[in-house]
Amino acid sequence: MKVRGERECRECGRRWSYYETGSVECPDCESFRSVGVDDRTAHTDAPVSLDLSAHRARFGEATGTLPAEGVDELKSDLRAYVRKRGFIRGGELLPLDTTYLAARELLEAVDCYDRLRDPTDPDREYLLDLLSGADEGTRLPTEAVPDRLREARGMAAARAVDEYRSDLLAFLDELAGASGVGSEDETPTVSVSAGDGDDVEARIEPARAVLNRLRDRVKRVEALNGDIPAADADALVDAANALGEWVRTGDDVALERARERLTQQDA
Repeated sequence: MKVRGERECRECGRRWSYYETGSVECPDCESFRSVGVDDRTAHTDAPVSLDLSAHRARFGEATGTLPAEGVDELKSDLRAYVRKRGFIRGGELLPLDTTYLAARELLEAVDCYDRLRDPTDPDREYLLDLLSGADEGTRLPTEAVPDRLREARGMAAARAVDEYRSDLLAFLDELAGASGVGSEDETPTVSVSAGDGDDVEARIEPARAVLNRLRDRVKRVEALNGDIPAADADALVDAANALGEWVRTGDDVALERARERLTQQDA
């Protein structure tokens, strides 16, 4: 969506950033009579935080299968977080950040773990390690993912990359307009870094080509229900992040890394 990021209250005159509060309600007098006072920008990311401390306290002593009531509450909080997250903030493209990825992986891992007939200590440790650091953006290294739970890493990567791809496509559409493809009097809704002599519009078509390859790869992972090597899942995420870096900065090295990461998986 496109929003005016700076708002002013008509009742008390207070100004605030919609990007920080996600609300048109005045932080001082709580009036909803406010107006935007700057240009509209593309924006998909809500100001939401993830706090899993209550769930850590609940599951810290769990053994075997997880308590059903606690699992439902945990998954509800994780879904609420990822549902509100986006990757365009105030017209700027964000990376595919580790907190979002960890929340996605934990959500998938809870389901995978609960389906296991006889969870092992490594399976349980993996789940609790995810829970211990997801809200701080801590992800486990590739080699730490147990084979029986690698589907969680795979599906989390596929779903995260698919959401990122959707926002990136929207960002490229807006960037095309900002680069002169749209109407001449249209105010740009997105922005990127541009070096001396850098043709921002030249980033669009290479990015779209890689996005098509990302889409195909996501579909393949989904067809396998995420059952791919953890290294392949991480490579998919890295390709998406490298592509985002290319769009933001025009760095040819980033574009080449995105292509290489996808080519490695196709080999």
